[in-house]
Amino acid sequence: MEYVVPVLIVLLIIVVITNVRIVPQAREFVIERLGKYQTTWKAGIHVKIPVIDRVASNVTLKEQVVDFDPQPVITKDNVTMQIDTVVFFQIMDAKLYTYGVERPIMAIENLTATTLRNIVGDLELDETLTSRETINSKMREALDVATDPWGIKVNRVELKSIMPPTAIRDAMEKQMKAERERREAILIAEGEKKSTVLVAEGKKESAILEAEAKKEAQIREAEGQAEAIRAVNQATADAIKYLNEAAPSDAVLTLKKLEAFQSAAEGPANKIIIPSEIQGVAGLASALTEAVKK
Repeated sequence: MEYVVPVLIVLLIIVVITNVRIVPQAREFVIERLGKYQTTWKAGIHVKIPVIDRVASNVTLKEQVVDFDPQPVITKDNVTMQIDTVVFFQIMDAKLYTYGVERPIMAIENLTATTLRNIVGDLELDETLTSRETINSKMREALDVATDPWGIKVNRVELKSIMPPTAIRDAMEKQMKAERERREAILIAEGEKKSTVLVAEGKKESAILEAEAKKEAQIREAEGQAEAIRAVNQATADAIKYLNEAAPSDAVLTLKKLEAFQSAAEGPANKIIIPSEIQGVAGLASALTEAVKK
């Protein structure tokens, strides 16, 4: 009997230890008592009743990513393509997730495939290829509503890849190549056009500048000639003024006339005939000149 009490104590300790559960962060345990839902354990330490209580499911609350296999989908214009989808979801209620649906991942996969077929079935091929965001948004809304009774929230749905038939892909590649060649030809033509316009504008500006330079040169030349004429006229006027102020005699005037004749006679093609009566005047002018010098 003396060993019974220690053994019982040891057994009790073992039972307590084996029935203590520590729930990690971002996880929840669903507990059943005698086969019926009892409670949901949050993160922390908990103790269950032996034999009566059991952990029905261990549920993670982290966001999960499921990549489903490509699904065959037929568009509105009867083109069959393979579409690969990725679903991001998170368990919000461990109880609903445990008891809401059998094999939830498979249920989400089948629901995704049927929703995708319904959405793409209303679109043509070109719309399907250019409406990824629209398809993603519609699928997320539909899946989120459908999975609410299962305690699941669908955060995002992405079309990972869209694979049209080989013949369609070849035709699309040829179309894209033709479009690129057309754009290249347009760019080359526009470049040549701009180059021609720039060359013409350059020639035009050069001609304008050259004409303006000639005009400026002619104006400056005319101004120079006018200034020279004004200076000569001014000098002549000054000489006449000074001569009038000096009141020259007849002999001086005669002398100036002879000097003018002399200047005219010095020309290479000038031939002047002096009358005989002027010769006496010339002698008199010479005498006056000598007298003035003395």
